Amino acid sequence: MTSETQVEFDRAVLGKTLEIGPFPVTREHILAFTRAVGETNPLYTDDEAAREAGHDSIIAPPTFVNVFIIGSKRPDPKIQHGTLSFLASQALECCLSVKPGDTLRLFTSLEDVYAKTGRAGTMVFAVWKTEVVNQKAEVVAVARESFVRR
Repeated sequence: MTSETQVEFDRAVLGKTLEIGPFPVTREHILAFTRAVGETNPLYTDDEAAREAGHDSIIAPPTFVNVFIIGSKRPDPKIQHGTLSFLASQALECCLSVKPGDTLRLFTSLEDVYAKTGRAGTMVFAVWKTEVVNQKAEVVAVARESFVRR
């Protein structure tokens, strides 16, 4: 792996946190998401089942926050390498349940840019960290994503 200094990109973006949102969460948003992904767990679709499990009403499936993460606009680090860019990986840590009435904000930052050479040649990775926070400033999820340019 080569060091970050050998990759040309806009270093002003590195480490800067951008706030995205707010995103009000409604019951309808949660139910539309569950239908779209085929989720049938009653915690996400049935108020009574959710109450029996200790919640006030339905809660969102853990991957619900991805709707906001994937759709968010991040600053362009202007990586000077290749013409093809794609998502290489995502790790999503879910910390708290998201429920109707929550208002989510995202705090995203570019954590690292590095080059790696393998059998297919040199690729440049951009690693983003995004914290999803509710209206109480509680972290509900943390995502780390790596994007590749080749």
